Amino acid sequence: MSIRPTIAVFTGDPAGIGPELTAKLLADPATQAKADVLLISHRAGLDDAANGFGAAPAPRLHDWAGLAAPACARAAVSETNGRFMLDALAEGARLVVTGKADAFCFAPLNKGALRAGGMVEEDEMRWFAELLRHDGPCGELNVLEDLWTSRVTSHIPLREVSAHLSAEKVAEAIGMITRALRAAGKAAPRVAVCGLNPHNGDNGNYGDEEGRIIEPGVRLAASRGFPADGPFSADTAFVRAIRKDGSGYDGVVTMYHDQGQIAMKLMGFERGVTVQGGLPIPITTPAHGTAYDIAGRGIANPQAMKNAFDIACRMGMSRRAAAPR
Repeated sequence: MSIRPTIAVFTGDPAGIGPELTAKLLADPATQAKADVLLISHRAGLDDAANGFGAAPAPRLHDWAGLAAPACARAAVSETNGRFMLDALAEGARLVVTGKADAFCFAPLNKGALRAGGMVEEDEMRWFAELLRHDGPCGELNVLEDLWTSRVTSHIPLREVSAHLSAEKVAEAIGMITRALRAAGKAAPRVAVCGLNPHNGDNGNYGDEEGRIIEPGVRLAASRGFPADGPFSADTAFVRAIRKDGSGYDGVVTMYHDQGQIAMKLMGFERGVTVQGGLPIPITTPAHGTAYDIAGRGIANPQAMKNAFDIACRMGMSRRAAAPR
């Protein structure tokens, strides 16, 4: 057995910067040293990227139904590129489920195109859960180098956040990020939990969710083997997390989408990674979008794609090590 993982890599939305990012990833000698790449693409998009941004060392080009798909119009949302992306995502997941790859990494997608192509779920996270018939807790984890975040609620209106919180959901979010950090090589991750209200509720003066929901959720997670600290006031939680004196944290659990996303994107928008947390297979992607405004210009920054690939490699190796022999 190879000591390197096999990573299924999909070029993402063919109308955006995904093919360019993938070409730059494959052109980096470090990529070939870290893993065997099984590339999911169509020839038209791959040839376009290679011609525009330089030929990369040839990976194994996966022979699948979409290989001969026609080229898509650049910077355009359509049913064509949406259907192509959904088919490729299903193929990448299938490769991991069947053991032909250890993890799946894909370039950015366009949600509008995915919906035009037939996706009815709120996002690709829930689409993957449906595809994999996974009915357990799952959610997006956002990663910026050594700092990971998970969230208890995600793509819902802010006015509905409090009603969607429960001790069980807080515990699930803590457990999900802890398991993912362990899979990525952190044996004993330190996790901080945010409160919901200003000043952590100020002992109930500005809201009672901290004492009524979040603290019980932290205790419940600890009883399941997933210790965490908090809740902390959200405006200082990330300051605590990035301390370099040994008291910092590897992960932060937030209560809603922007509570963590604003901090993470402010610290490193072009380096962030999304991990599809809680699913039965490792799936990673850059946290940024398809950047239609610069597609085809050759100026897209590949760092987030490289970071997503690195995490896929680590999680893929953990999956391989845990597999029965």
